[in-house]
Amino acid sequence: MQRAVACTAARTLRRLGKQRLAEAHAGAAWRLSSSLSEPGSHSYGETPSTVNELSSARSALEKSCYFKIDFKIDEDATVYEAVQRFAAYNIGALAVTDKGGKVVGIISERDYVCKIALLGRQSQTTKVKEVATMGANIIVAKKSDSLHDCMRKMLARDIRHLPVLDEESGTVVGMLSIKDLIKEVAHEKEALIAKLKDFKLGRGGFFEHT
Repeated sequence: MQRAVACTAARTLRRLGKQRLAEAHAGAAWRLSSSLSEPGSHSYGETPSTVNELSSARSALEKSCYFKIDFKIDEDATVYEAVQRFAAYNIGALAVTDKGGKVVGIISERDYVCKIALLGRQSQTTKVKEVATMGANIIVAKKSDSLHDCMRKMLARDIRHLPVLDEESGTVVGMLSIKDLIKEVAHEKEALIAKLKDFKLGRGGFFEHT
């Protein structure tokens, strides 16, 4: 049992290490796109617009690994059920709901490793609400938040998943992972570089209007 727990913890730590590296690369892409989009950073013509002006949590949701799955779990379900869902969908977190279906928390792989496996607790008898992050401690994103705002929230609280809130209905309509954000920021970087290459070659912007 202890060996199995150790193996699970080791796998998770390796995964978290890879995510840290990916976050660093995403940060570099973020700084590149932000610096190139600063007002006054170009001296002439109509500069190429950046993709990050349009990208938001809303645009990232449909590409998220959570988009077409049931990303919610009842607070009275067992942690074992949550882990089964993690494995089945290849995800790292689930939104926790109360009896009325309202999202009241979030449970992650980290909760399982730190609060169940390493402490020798039984996942089949422990309820989700006993180990999940609940209530006012939940960090959420709004659909209108930019990708960079979402990433700031994750980095500030050292978390890797954000429930996404619809401002009009006040309900959680999706989830975003750090992996989702990294993919979108990388796409922004590639699109920005392509635009700058066109700009350098005289295609678009200043040159199209002269």
